[in-house]
Amino acid sequence: MSRDDDERPRLSWSEIDKRRDRPGRRDEREKRPQGAAAEARARAAAQSYLKQLDSSLFAKGPAGAAGEPLARAVREAHGGPRLAGACDAYLAVLGPPRDAALAALFLDAPRRELVLAGLAGLAALREAGGLELSRALRSQLRLCAGDADDEIACAAEALLEGA
Repeated sequence: MSRDDDERPRLSWSEIDKRRDRPGRRDEREKRPQGAAAEARARAAAQSYLKQLDSSLFAKGPAGAAGEPLARAVREAHGGPRLAGACDAYLAVLGPPRDAALAALFLDAPRRELVLAGLAGLAALREAGGLELSRALRSQLRLCAGDADDEIACAAEALLEGA
């Protein structure tokens, strides 16, 4: 350290905080566009980014607009007596689910054909390369693999082996 550093008055922590929190101070990383044209380009870029983000976050699945109410009905009926009816309605219109989370709900259905439809949906996802088994889904598949019904057990084992 040089002698000049020692003679310099030291700021207290409260003074440092006051300087940092001073209104009107802008972070060096946050640069605003200069001029009307730059401002318009920045606004257009921000709008484009937000539209792209909106379409990716809130995109409808493969079922599209017709399938969303049916998928919502299955999700709402999960854990209740209406699950079988909601799954039947979904299958009648759209076929096996093409979403892993929705197919997992089908695995909890009380009827054999609904569980098989959920397993078929998961198998189709795996073949398309879009299936990543979560811990919860692995647990469900292990339970299905121990099922007394051979068709359900074999389908679940095949999904577990491929993971």
